[in-house]
Amino acid sequence: MAMLIGEYRHNMDAKGRVTIPSKFREDLGDKFFVTKGLDGCLFVLSPKEWDRLVEKVSAIPMAQGKAIQRYFFSGAAEVEPDKQGRILLPQNLRDHAGLTKDVVVIGAATRAEIWDEGRWETANASQTEDELKDIMTQLSF
Repeated sequence: MAMLIGEYRHNMDAKGRVTIPSKFREDLGDKFFVTKGLDGCLFVLSPKEWDRLVEKVSAIPMAQGKAIQRYFFSGAAEVEPDKQGRILLPQNLRDHAGLTKDVVVIGAATRAEIWDEGRWETANASQTEDELKDIMTQLSF
């Protein structure tokens, strides 16, 4: 099982290319998937995790699942890092995440996420220690 951890700051170039950390590329594979994520970021999934997402979303009856199917799959892209470890993000995904130049690539266990640096800082600042304690209590930690 992949274990994507850490926080890496990079610049996105004018063509929309972002460097994926080498540690992440080892777990993600030669080709992987990028799609709209939650909270204004992008999700980066290995083929195995992508297949799991497809399976779970496809199991939802169409009447209830069509919105989530459209959300995750309509703008998704299969990407392949170049020799420098960069991937090209389609414009629609850059727009979704508000990516312009300064980005943060984070590990979130079984997926990576790509954030605009400002959004990442705001998301972290809004998370309180009490909220985290409540979640940990719910999970019996």
